[in-house]
Amino acid sequence: MRARIEDEIVFLHREDVPEYKKGGSVVRNSYFWALRSIAAQAYRQRDWEYEAEVWLALQRMLLSFTESGYLGLRETQLEFPADAEIPAVLKPIATWE
Repeated sequence: MRARIEDEIVFLHREDVPEYKKGGSVVRNSYFWALRSIAAQAYRQRDWEYEAEVWLALQRMLLSFTESGYLGLRETQLEFPADAEIPAVLKPIATWE
């Protein structure tokens, strides 16, 4: 998922966040609700926002869904711009574009 950090807030690109689909995959819908539950802002047409106080929870959640094997790495890994500094707590689940 494309990500960026501004003012200690991680923004996930709105096109990359999971979608909730009624009658869809239980894993994908659970992933949607889990990510949404810790977001500071999670609107359909805007990037989702995560404050620094939940970054550890975000890291653990993404690792858990990655290790489950049900979702692809591209769906559970944060992709930051090449020149971005990735905070230590997010390094286990992040890479550069």
